[in-house]
Amino acid sequence: MLKKRLVALFILLAGVGVGYFVYSSQINPESTTPFRLGLDLSGGTHLVYKADVSNLPKADIKSSMEALRDTIERRVNLFGVSEPSVQTEHGSSLGGEDAQERLIIELPGVEDTQKAVEMLGKTPVLEFRMKKSATSTPTLKPDADGKLVVDLSSQYEPASITGAHLKRSTLQFGQASAGGLSNEPIVALEFTPEGKKIFAKMTKENVGRVFGIFLDGVPISTPVIREEIPGGKAIISGGFKPDEARELVRNLNFGALPVPISLLSSQTIGASLGADTMSKGVKAGIYGLIIIALFLIFWYRLPGFIATISLSIYIALMLAIFKLLPVTLTSAGIAGFILSIGLAVDANVLIFERMKEELREGKWTHNAIKDGFNRAWLSIRDGNLSSIITAIILFWFGTSMVEGFALVFGIGVVVSMFSAITITRSLLFAFGDYEYKGIVKFLFDNGLKN
Repeated sequence: MLKKRLVALFILLAGVGVGYFVYSSQINPESTTPFRLGLDLSGGTHLVYKADVSNLPKADIKSSMEALRDTIERRVNLFGVSEPSVQTEHGSSLGGEDAQERLIIELPGVEDTQKAVEMLGKTPVLEFRMKKSATSTPTLKPDADGKLVVDLSSQYEPASITGAHLKRSTLQFGQASAGGLSNEPIVALEFTPEGKKIFAKMTKENVGRVFGIFLDGVPISTPVIREEIPGGKAIISGGFKPDEARELVRNLNFGALPVPISLLSSQTIGASLGADTMSKGVKAGIYGLIIIALFLIFWYRLPGFIATISLSIYIALMLAIFKLLPVTLTSAGIAGFILSIGLAVDANVLIFERMKEELREGKWTHNAIKDGFNRAWLSIRDGNLSSIITAIILFWFGTSMVEGFALVFGIGVVVSMFSAITITRSLLFAFGDYEYKGIVKFLFDNGLKN
């Protein structure tokens, strides 16, 4: 019995320690483990872009979207945005259009939507495209002034190499020749190992052909391939001024997009609105916890009081997990957390009802607690397993907001099983072994007479 009470004491002290960690790390402005709040709670800008993958083979779409996400993340990080979220999503658009590849960007703390759009809009799209044969029919398109001009992209094949294959770019200056030409700023490109292979193959198989180097759909250089270039390097010389070349190098290094993107929608959430949502969510959780605690103590008395302690430790554990993983908390995530509290209570209710049946059969408290847990375990296991499967399905197929709910809910179900089976059980066993009569019967009986 002493061993069981020492275990219970350890659990209580550990719970207090976890709770203190959560509280102290939150009130400390220099804490390295603050809660990570989603856009709907902290305020910021939500952007949805459409990625144009029409010229890509289906086999390359997934890798290109991953490269696009990584590139945008690097680009956003240059501007010091705290904990940006960049995700890709495959979904259907309205109006009967084909399925779209989308890029969802969340920028916490950035409430100037125009600034955010400009921040991403400066990112160039780099493409290397072979010119079609001279017999290909040119097509026309309207320019910015509404005049019809030749669509140069119709004269070139789909891109063989894009910004996804770019390792780095550097600013160099060409050597002055005997003819007295001045040093011209040029942009030197170095490709990734994959890009190096593609570039070598492209130049080897197309000697004598013209290929275009396109930046944002505009050809900036159209050299003729003289020989195979196996070194994985290329030069862009487009009559740049030094400042223009320097800016191009910077943009290419930190954001050469593998595919073009266009803005579909934007939404700005003010910080005050996010704080209000956060405050209401926390209040809902506190009120719900108080009502649940009162119900448990009134209806189940001593087991209900112990369940309330177990529930408090469960909440402290969940908040610590949110800080340490870290989990991004959204309003949907808070809803999932509150729902998981209800499941934790449900497990305790099943156990306590089984315990009462064992006690009324004449068993002493120790055996009643043991048998009550054993017989309730199968129902708890099956119920929580179905909830975990639901959470996995929601996380796998849901959008970003649904994913937040599913992640928090799934973690909560797993931790609630631990708190109900381990913590509550250990605290009840520490009470001791007594006959079901007198004060013991009052402490373990129903809140109302049957």
